[in-house]
Amino acid sequence: MALTPQDVSRIAHLARLELSGAEQASLLTQLNGFFSIVEQMGAVDTTGVEPLYTPLSAVQEVSLRLRDDAVTESDRRAFNQRSAPAVEDGLFLVPKVIE
Repeated sequence: MALTPQDVSRIAHLARLELSGAEQASLLTQLNGFFSIVEQMGAVDTTGVEPLYTPLSAVQEVSLRLRDDAVTESDRRAFNQRSAPAVEDGLFLVPKVIE
């Protein structure tokens, strides 16, 4: 996938960037280089390769340090909503901001 100068102009417009002609040309080269690398990576056959959750697991055994999924705090909704100007059915009421 090669980008065109029109693509770079559109991207610059969407990003609200004002680029000179030389900057657009340089950016075009850089972006096309990036997409070339992405295409090369996409062409690699990865069937049978387990996904890694960290790059370290490719070179050493890494164990996940997960905690038990347990409730550690009590329900303090009423306490936390005491300072709210308006509450209804456990929800904060706010002024309408969209007409």
